[in-house]
Amino acid sequence: MASPFKKIAMHLIVGLGNPGSKYAGNRHNIGFHIVMRFAEDIGAPAFKAKFKGVFTKAYLGSKEVVLLMPGTYMNLSGESVAPALKFFGIPPERLIVVHDELDLPFGEVRIKKGGGLAGHNGLRSIARHLGTQDFLRLRFGIDRPVGRPVAAYVLSDFSKDERAVMDERLEFSCAALRAIIEDGVEAAMLRFHTKR
Repeated sequence: MASPFKKIAMHLIVGLGNPGSKYAGNRHNIGFHIVMRFAEDIGAPAFKAKFKGVFTKAYLGSKEVVLLMPGTYMNLSGESVAPALKFFGIPPERLIVVHDELDLPFGEVRIKKGGGLAGHNGLRSIARHLGTQDFLRLRFGIDRPVGRPVAAYVLSDFSKDERAVMDERLEFSCAALRAIIEDGVEAAMLRFHTKR
C-alpha cells in the first residue's frame, strides 16, 4: 500500500568558490557568500564537514533544502556536488548552483535553466561529474574586466564601491533563491528578471 505521507522534494543549493582565507573576498567566491547569507536567513544549523566540503540542512516552510559549499578548488567542484546529490537522492533538476558571472553587470542576478557553461570551471566540473548540464544556476554578475586578465580579475577582491552595496545585493540573491524553492523557477524568473 502506498504511504499516506508525500515525499518532500528536496533541493540542493551549492555555492561555488575556492577554499581558504586567501580567496575569501574574491569575486570568484560570491557563491559562498550568498549561500552563507541564505543559511543565516533561513535559520539553518551550523555547517558540517562532508562531501569534500561543508553542508547543512534546513526547512524553508514545508520544503527541505541542503546547502553545500565545496571544499575543493573551483575546478574540482563536481567532486563535492555529485556525491551530495547521490547521498540525498536529489535529481540534477533540483540542483541550484550559485556562481559568479562575467557576462552580467556587477550585482545583477539572473536565474538560468541548463544551457552553456560560459567557460566557468566550477560549472564545467559539475556538468562533467553529473553527465548533464541540465541544472539550475543563480548567476551573480561581476562584470568583465577592462585591461586586465580574466583569471587575475576573478581572483581579486570586490572594489570599495562594490562592497558598499554588497549587503543589499546578497539579500536580493537570497530572495531569488527563496522564490525558486517556494514558487518554482518560472515564477522566480518572471519576478526577478523584471527590470526594476
